[in-house]
Amino acid sequence: MHLLLLLTLQLPAAIGQIDPEHCRYALGMEDGRIRDEDLTASSQWYKTTGPQYARLNCEGGDGAWCPKEQRESTASEFLQIDLRRLTFLTLVGTQGRWGKGQGREFSQEYRLNYSRDGQLWKSWKNRLGNEVLEGNKDTYGVSSNDLKPAIIARFVRVIPVSRATTVCMRVELYGCPWEDGLISYSAPEGQLMALPGNPHISLNDSTYDGVREKRRLLGGLGQLTDGVTGLDNFLRTHQNNVWLGYDYLGWRNDTPGTQGYVEMEFVFDKRRNFTYMKVHSNNMFTRGVKIFSSVSCWFKPHLTASWEPEPVSFATILDDRNPSARYVTVPLNCRTARSIRCRFYYADVWMMFSEISFQSEDIILPTQPPMMRTSAPGDEENTMTPSPKPSNNTAAAPSNSSTSDEGNTPILIGCLVTIILLLVIIIFLILWCQCVCKVLEKAPRQIPDEEMTVRLSSCSDTIILQTPPVPPRSRHPPAGPTNTDPHYERVFLLDPQYQNPAVLRNKLPELSQSAEASACGGGYAEPDITQCTPHQSFNSNAPHYAETDIVRLQGVTGSNMYAVPALTVDSLTRKDISAAEFPRHQLIFREKLGEGQFGEVHLCEAEGLPEFLGEGSPLPDRDGRSVLVAVKQLRADATSQARNDFLKEIKIMSRLDDPNIIRLLCVCVSSDPLCMVTEYMENGDLNMFLSQREIESTLTHANNIPSVSLSDLLHMAVQISSGMRYLASLNFVHRDLATRNCLLDRRLTIKIADFGMSRNLYSSDYYRIQGRAVLPIRWMAWESILLGKFTTASDVWAFGVTLWEIFTLCKEQPYSLLSDEQVIENSGEFFRNQGRQIFLYAPPLCPPSLFELMMRCWSRNITDRPTFEGLYQALRPHVNQ
Repeated sequence: MHLLLLLTLQLPAAIGQIDPEHCRYALGMEDGRIRDEDLTASSQWYKTTGPQYARLNCEGGDGAWCPKEQRESTASEFLQIDLRRLTFLTLVGTQGRWGKGQGREFSQEYRLNYSRDGQLWKSWKNRLGNEVLEGNKDTYGVSSNDLKPAIIARFVRVIPVSRATTVCMRVELYGCPWEDGLISYSAPEGQLMALPGNPHISLNDSTYDGVREKRRLLGGLGQLTDGVTGLDNFLRTHQNNVWLGYDYLGWRNDTPGTQGYVEMEFVFDKRRNFTYMKVHSNNMFTRGVKIFSSVSCWFKPHLTASWEPEPVSFATILDDRNPSARYVTVPLNCRTARSIRCRFYYADVWMMFSEISFQSEDIILPTQPPMMRTSAPGDEENTMTPSPKPSNNTAAAPSNSSTSDEGNTPILIGCLVTIILLLVIIIFLILWCQCVCKVLEKAPRQIPDEEMTVRLSSCSDTIILQTPPVPPRSRHPPAGPTNTDPHYERVFLLDPQYQNPAVLRNKLPELSQSAEASACGGGYAEPDITQCTPHQSFNSNAPHYAETDIVRLQGVTGSNMYAVPALTVDSLTRKDISAAEFPRHQLIFREKLGEGQFGEVHLCEAEGLPEFLGEGSPLPDRDGRSVLVAVKQLRADATSQARNDFLKEIKIMSRLDDPNIIRLLCVCVSSDPLCMVTEYMENGDLNMFLSQREIESTLTHANNIPSVSLSDLLHMAVQISSGMRYLASLNFVHRDLATRNCLLDRRLTIKIADFGMSRNLYSSDYYRIQGRAVLPIRWMAWESILLGKFTTASDVWAFGVTLWEIFTLCKEQPYSLLSDEQVIENSGEFFRNQGRQIFLYAPPLCPPSLFELMMRCWSRNITDRPTFEGLYQALRPHVNQ
């Protein structure tokens, strides 16, 4: 009987829980359900670009919301949307300003702030801590971003982040109502678990948006309300590239101060009548984890009241046969409250929750005369005094009610007539506006030349060309020249004499000689050079960025493609592809890692891959687990040139055979879409791995904090130098070496890859040049930035930056105090060599001899930089064999 009751209580729990995959309804920006008065903004260019025009796929006014001029990428201009109720947001769609073909403004990136009360604002971050969302690439296309984790809020601010001084946006939000009404929960911080054969398992609430004080979570929401339930095995997660135990918040029963229970407090938007609380709990008893044995909950009618003395208690029926995670539904007996405090009592060593939700009904309070109203600070539910007790004279009650109804009848009729008249007026106004709009649309409207402006920034080293939205006609023409370029373009003037490579050659002959030697076999491989003539690589007509060398930096899938001499990939046919054809239906897509112009990179499971590859397979022992692979896939709309480049990349990858280089396993090219299948490491990339760890110490051991030793870091450096030594021996130039492009397996073996550029996670590491390419300028040598020269010597420079990342544990971006523009300016200082260049600081963990090696990698003259063979020989003795 008890078991039947437990199953009955658990059944509705799974149904009542919100599902982020299905909670994706448009909330009303496009169709007008979100009203104009609910849209506000920090600023606007003109009345015709106000926030009321920030509606997706709508062309009202001048076609979008446009804030005033933004001079910095961190500007705080925002569009604010009041959703009128708490909402579970899962998706955001954005557009630029189309303006009937005349718009040229859009935001390449944006951030989101949100609030549940309109006073306390929080910044949205994804599960890896990145705040920036990818915006638009043109003025008309819709860019959609999944919010993982979802946002629970009433107010949302969309904050454009752009290097252009003018941006315009149209927006739609997607989600569903947040019926729980929960606005915050407080709980002890999650703890670390150590299991034999597994790294430390972090059971913390990583997406919590409140504060952390004295090892408690206060005033926010996080993973317990994100709609993602944990798996039966808490060591597995729904997300990739996160730590073990990520989906659960967990506590150990011997934690000081726990007294055998975990106490949590839940605060709601208003008083509610609570029927059930549903707790998704892990029950993997073989690991010492069980659902709670019992729970007691106390209630507050409003925030300033005391806790009611009578709790609701509920004892669970423990299950030692089924280790499945489950919802436990706790009846709350229709108790009325604004705040609930619950104590969950341990049944074993560990207790883990992944979701908590509530079922309740709104409290309808009787209306009182104004003189009876009272208030309490911060509690809108305490605005009514209790209604007086009804009279014992039952005979008088019907008479009073009847008299009241008769007196209200004329008032009701008058209200109905007024409403009907208002509706008639509104319909007439709508029809009149539509008629006027049709007349205006027939009139030709062009942008006069005098309304195209050119703005010069206040900085002497930057020229910014912009086309703002169409303003009211000016009486005076602008003083400057007009801009007819359909795109923004930024030109960074280091110095007029440094813009022309021919001037560079005349000013510094040794630069010309060293670069030409590199291109013509002088020790470093120059990409895409078939034959060399004097001064061939210094075309006097080349732009500031040598497009001939840079454009191919971004491969078909958006990732880097190794640069090799052109003769090695000429005349490519299908017969040149030696990789085996893998059955396409055995690839199970799990996650999109990134995308480029013509291709995508997916994380997949490959069924039967070890058997397909046979003996000598490069795959590590998976202990019966599925094989994770990275699949680069060409899009159906790819050009013939992109298709040819994709096959070239396959041929290049098939030549690579080194323990520290990612390997091509197989291909799917017998039919479209073309795919290449490469290794993927279960520990993700080195940047993410190190950023989640601390240097090994007695403190990390005592507190079970994930850590790495100095020996581990040196071993990583040696492996990267070994892989790059192999590439250099083949005259391959990587051009994007960084920790984000180094993957790790569970044994800390590193394999150099090329996925970094395609992943949104690392979009801030790349500087975008309009219409050309994306450049990892913080890792690039000065000659690569200024002249577009990519050689093995420039890879050595990037290796020095990668070493710096390793010994800072990837806690910050290189040159984090410099903007992208200042990084480019600093490359000019390296060229000038007048002692004003800025170097990266020496990391505290880095031995002095190793930092000297980094400084050699950043030598101004490429002949002074070490080779990868020399780097490998210098680093190897430091590793404990």
